[in-house]
Amino acid sequence: MSFQQNFRHYSSKSKSEIDLTLFPVERIRNFSIIAHIDHGKSTLADRLLELTGTISKGGHEAQMLDRLQVERERGITVKAQTATLVYNYQGNDYLLNLIDTPGHVDFSFEVSRSLAACQGVILLVDANQGVQAQTVANFFLAFSQNLAIVPVMNKIDLKNADPESVAIQMKNVFEFEPKNILRISAKTGLNVDAVLQSIVERIPPPKHCNINKPFRALLFDSWYDRYRGVIAVIAVIDGIIRNGDAISAKHTGKSYEIKDLGILQPNEVSLSCLQAGQVGYVVCNMRSSNEAKVGDTLFKKGLTNVEEVASFRQSKPMVFAGVYPMDQSETAALRSALDKLTLNDSSVTVAKESSAALGQGWRLGFLGLLHMEVFNQRLEQEYGAEVIVTVPSVPYKSELLGEKNIKLYGARDIIVNNPAQFPDISIIEQFFEPMVLGTIITPDVYFGPIMSLALDRRGVQIDSKNIDNSRIMMQFRFPLNEIAVDFYDALKSLSSGYASFDYEEDGFQESDIVKLNLMLNGEIVEELCTVVHVSKARKYGKEICLRLAETIPRQMFQVAIQAVIGGKVVARENVAALRKDVTAKCYGGDISRKMKLLKRQAEGKKRMKSIANIEIPRETFIKVLKR
Repeated sequence: MSFQQNFRHYSSKSKSEIDLTLFPVERIRNFSIIAHIDHGKSTLADRLLELTGTISKGGHEAQMLDRLQVERERGITVKAQTATLVYNYQGNDYLLNLIDTPGHVDFSFEVSRSLAACQGVILLVDANQGVQAQTVANFFLAFSQNLAIVPVMNKIDLKNADPESVAIQMKNVFEFEPKNILRISAKTGLNVDAVLQSIVERIPPPKHCNINKPFRALLFDSWYDRYRGVIAVIAVIDGIIRNGDAISAKHTGKSYEIKDLGILQPNEVSLSCLQAGQVGYVVCNMRSSNEAKVGDTLFKKGLTNVEEVASFRQSKPMVFAGVYPMDQSETAALRSALDKLTLNDSSVTVAKESSAALGQGWRLGFLGLLHMEVFNQRLEQEYGAEVIVTVPSVPYKSELLGEKNIKLYGARDIIVNNPAQFPDISIIEQFFEPMVLGTIITPDVYFGPIMSLALDRRGVQIDSKNIDNSRIMMQFRFPLNEIAVDFYDALKSLSSGYASFDYEEDGFQESDIVKLNLMLNGEIVEELCTVVHVSKARKYGKEICLRLAETIPRQMFQVAIQAVIGGKVVARENVAALRKDVTAKCYGGDISRKMKLLKRQAEGKKRMKSIANIEIPRETFIKVLKR
């Protein structure tokens, strides 16, 4: 009896009846689908699940692997998902482990950790939009890990699709021969069966796997269940793991007992064991994000000198922001929510922080602004946590002056990711700002506006080349601060949505930067302060003051909004006071009567201004930096 038949009747059989020899390593394939955002990854995953009988056709929601509410609302994949398929090819059953991945640049860490568990990828390209920036980035990510790459062109059924032109692009950029590119429509299911055949034929089985060795596995994903704790997704490299086995984690050194294990189809299906080459989940009483470290190696308890399975590059936060509870009484609940959500998204870094205005909070590091917005949306939707988010910033490096200051800070070079902790300019020899190497792919008709945008953001062009008759690929070196907040939105707006953008870190560069303080009625609001290049300080200050004036509600007194550098005010806006006509009852008589009422009103407003708090809406902290 095949594994597929065993699986269909699994509920009526004991777990011990599953014969592991039915699936030797040679008939296992682990693969991911990688592509630019909105090129049809999740739709293709749906068709693969349907064709293999894993789910019934029409009996599920579209984009089934996009389970999060935020994914369905935004129409993007945020969280990598895993599904095990059984495919019969030439009379043999093959076990295919599919890992769906995000396409936006902010979630590239999700892609990299998924690829660590794969031997091959499907590189998906839209036949209408063609090769995009994240397509290029994902290709080189897979290529650098020596993964087999199956090129697939999707959406060939669209009226505006141009498969021949896109095939030329894929040949020029990736050196794929057009005859080797599969042409499909994931929406209609056209030629999708050829993708399954190519997975078996072109993607190799797991390498260096040995079922006879002691258990060893890679932990590449996890999420939190309120009843069972951490559920870890693993790729088994060696041996067999069974319920009740004792395992250890190399990173923490802690030991656990396996309480449950199985495969994802895409829902959890318990099995008695997992073998070398398979991808599945384990439940073993891990309780915190510190224990379930992505990239960790799990192994049979008692083994010594265990070799790590993989050492892929950890994510580096590019954007930092403070997160505070709306009410300080909710601090404990927010701490618990952060612990659980960071377990699900380990690319987020967390450090405690306190503020005089907002109280106890945390400084979180994200891969980009969309990543930050999605994380905060998930906090609200999945954990009911209402938070205040401060102005996002990027990490800067400062070189200190004098031995006294070096001893005080413990190093000559210090990294500052919070503008409120920006050191005084008198003790700094020079500042450095983070740089990125950005890649833009666009139709050539938008070359001029995009070049102007890049130069306005202090970009320096590195390279430019045509990838076909109508599309151009450009590379720029940007300061991270210039592209972290709204560059992607501006690029899409200028190009009517056709241009795409991807970036990678490129070290630090010496720069003339200053701290821009925001003051409300003479009081500095540290949570609204930011760091800018000196050439843009005045313009930036004016824009922020205008946005604050539009966002802050009118009070019973005038609110003065000032942007200050050092002791110099570079911009100012006023929020006019709400007025009551106290002279309305005076319909005649001496003018001194009206003047007395107006004087009393002015004294009351002055007294109120000296003791009142200015209400700042939570939306202000994100809107204030939107150009």
